[in-house]
Amino acid sequence: MGSLSIWHWLIVLIIVLVIFGTKKLRNIGGDLGGAVKSFKEAMNEDDKNAHQLEESAAETTIEGEVKEKTHS
Repeated sequence: MGSLSIWHWLIVLIIVLVIFGTKKLRNIGGDLGGAVKSFKEAMNEDDKNAHQLEESAAETTIEGEVKEKTHS
């Protein structure tokens, strides 16, 4: 009674197919795939932006001259 056999999973799959239908399940799968793809693209964009920020920070040089040092 601890684990489910393959027959239990097949019965659950058949019940899900009957309730939702194949078209609705296909739409859900497509939506989920699109969401994962969008998430990956956003992560790649963030990595690219972070890399560009690092490069621009490395190229920026601040020059100056200390005139007088004060003690607080």
